[in-house]
Formats: sequence, C-alpha cells, structure tokens
Amino acid sequence: MKKRGGRVSNQELFTRLIYYGIAHLGRSQEEVWFMPIGYLMDVLKCHKQFIGIAKPKREYFIDDIIPGWL
Repeated sequence: MKKRGGRVSNQELFTRLIYYGIAHLGRSQEEVWFMPIGYLMDVLKCHKQFIGIAKPKREYFIDDIIPGWL
C-alpha cells in the first residue's frame, strides 16, 4: 500500500470521528452523527488537551510582544 503523505479519505475521516465520539467522548453513534462537525472537533480538541495529548495554543497580548518601556 502506498503512503499518502498524511492525507486521509473522507470515509476514513468520518470513521475516525465516529470512533472518537463513541470510544473517547462517550457519545452514542446517533449523537455523533447528528453533532455539528465543528462542535465535534472542538470537543475532541478539549478532550485531547485534558488527557495531555495536545497542548492549548498560547494567546499573545500586545504587552507580551512589545515591552512597556517603549
């Protein structure tokens, strides 16, 4: 089988999302199917941060970039 450089087909993507929703988020298959895709992705990202797989992105403020003495 050829390696596709990290890209997955739509069928593989939805299979993974259904798996994550059922196995990791504790939702029923019907709940996952009717969940808006953006919401599902947000909840999955929060779950990954909670268990330590992913780190939240750091939010920068202008004071972090430009020193106050300027």
